Amino acid sequence: MTTLIIARHGNTFKSGETPRRVGLRTDLPLTEKGRAQARAIGRWLKENDRVPSSVLCSELRRTRETAEIAMDECGVAARLGSDAIFNEIDYGPDENKTDDEVVARIGAQAIKDWDTDAVVPPGWVVDPDKIAKDWCLFGDRIIKEYKDRNVLVVTSNGIARFAPHLSGDFEGFRQAHSIKIATGALCVFESTGDSWRIVDWNIKP
Repeated sequence: MTTLIIARHGNTFKSGETPRRVGLRTDLPLTEKGRAQARAIGRWLKENDRVPSSVLCSELRRTRETAEIAMDECGVAARLGSDAIFNEIDYGPDENKTDDEVVARIGAQAIKDWDTDAVVPPGWVVDPDKIAKDWCLFGDRIIKEYKDRNVLVVTSNGIARFAPHLSGDFEGFRQAHSIKIATGALCVFESTGDSWRIVDWNIKP
């Protein structure tokens, strides 16, 4: 069985700090809580027999730090790779703005539509079709190159929410589940042939 574990990076805002919509153009490090979340990911991988043979992250610091800490915690010897397809989306004029500022510009309904239906708000630089295609092509490659092994990908919420396209039924999945993933959370996909099924979604180690 081939397993793909997708993790969202750990926290980048300290307790009491107002969170902002951090995307492609804002490269923040993890906070101490974020590092603790990364260690929890590593422990979960080890305790659940999911130690990966290959680990990939985006080009952003928060995903690389999360991956490195998790790898160290579970004892992965593999080299960490990066791929731009896992880079967070670009929030356009809302990049690095607070949710209050974003809602003031586009309205609360636009945020709800993004979180429930993956409808891109006006001004955001996002191509859902490309992200979905990238996930599917990546999934095909994993099946061919890492058959019967575990692969870990550390990415961001804007990208990870499109991963259910791997199952071939994104619409059905989003109607039954929240596609928004918590920081430091995990999603698990398994394949025994040429298709993927979603085993777990938004697990918080």
